[in-house]
Amino acid sequence: MIAFKKTNRSVVIMAIIVFSVVTLSKCISEEDNGAYKKNKIGYSDFTGSASCLGCHKTIYEDHINTGHYQTSQPASGKNINGSFEQGHNAFFFNALENVSMEKREDGYYQVEYIMGKEKRKSKFDITVGSGKKGQSYLSWKNNSLIQMPVTYFTPESTWTSSPGFHPRKIVFNRVVTSRCLECHSTYFQKMSDEDKHPEEFDKKNIIYGIDCEKCHGPGKEHVNFHTTNPEVKEAKYIVNAGKLSRQISIDLCALCHSGRLNKSLPSFSFQAGDKLSDYFDRPDTLIPGYVMDVHGNQLGLLSQSKCFISSEMTCQSCHNVHKKEQDQLEVFSQRCITCHSAGKSKLCGLINSVGNIITKNCIDCHMPKEPSQSIVVYLEGAAIPTPAKLRTHYITIYKGETEKVLNFLKKDSAK
Repeated sequence: MIAFKKTNRSVVIMAIIVFSVVTLSKCISEEDNGAYKKNKIGYSDFTGSASCLGCHKTIYEDHINTGHYQTSQPASGKNINGSFEQGHNAFFFNALENVSMEKREDGYYQVEYIMGKEKRKSKFDITVGSGKKGQSYLSWKNNSLIQMPVTYFTPESTWTSSPGFHPRKIVFNRVVTSRCLECHSTYFQKMSDEDKHPEEFDKKNIIYGIDCEKCHGPGKEHVNFHTTNPEVKEAKYIVNAGKLSRQISIDLCALCHSGRLNKSLPSFSFQAGDKLSDYFDRPDTLIPGYVMDVHGNQLGLLSQSKCFISSEMTCQSCHNVHKKEQDQLEVFSQRCITCHSAGKSKLCGLINSVGNIITKNCIDCHMPKEPSQSIVVYLEGAAIPTPAKLRTHYITIYKGETEKVLNFLKKDSAK
């Protein structure tokens, strides 16, 4: 009996030791991976990007100019793209019905007219999209949001039907969900129950744009700690995205760049440092005719590329999310060269015949622009939709595109 008690006690002690070691190891692992997160977050856990200015001035000033940061903002005359001038401020859905963009005493509106008579209107409350390809608009209806029927389409510098809207029918009832907002903002506080439709949000508790806290986690504890402990240089209570494991780093971008995801937990639950599969189920996309879109599934395309498969690359290998780098082909090409250089990986086969100038534009040859399936609009009077073109993330050899680049170089050198 005594021997049994001693054995039982030893087992308990050993179990406690093992549990402690495992727990400590997990904490150390998370510390090494730069992953600090709260179990549950709310609006009060955020502090806003402006609070980062004091310690991270250069990064902050660069980041506020990026497409990520500008992907949603409170609407104003300053940030609504498109003209409000008479003769340039309307989109005709048909010969009898049009939507006019108008500035009125209390703000900016999209106003529906039928045979010249005003029928209804919606106020520009939120802009969505950086404006690089276009900009859509949201309007509050009580505490819910609807997408407005007219979009500004940058490639044509004009007002068009909004993506997904009927080109001949005006509607002001397309509900905006929290899942939509999750990819165009840092945080919207939801007021309604999960099963309520349409969803309701607290207008005062919003963090617009993809700001610092979207990728580093809510920063209130971090800011409070370092404000009161300025002598501590090691970052506390924040996620260091640069130290995340490869998969967790990819998951952070995949939240919005991996195609359609069905959430298994409420929107805005996912935090930097989390495993995406714990929050989302991926619907079966392996169906006949399914094509990954260049707009919404950059990761899906990239993951099929040899560059991705044969390396440890992540999205951050090519993208500096702190800076505005759109269309800087030489900057991105130099990141290709870090791997595709002598002694590291396969070199460009055109260097011998064209020279090193070809290494200034790897992008047009290997990641050409292709039409999106989701950013598709109708120009006024058009029967065929017009897609926006974005760079594919399926990195491979496109012979036709390479010929275009070579022809351009020949013409440029002949000048």
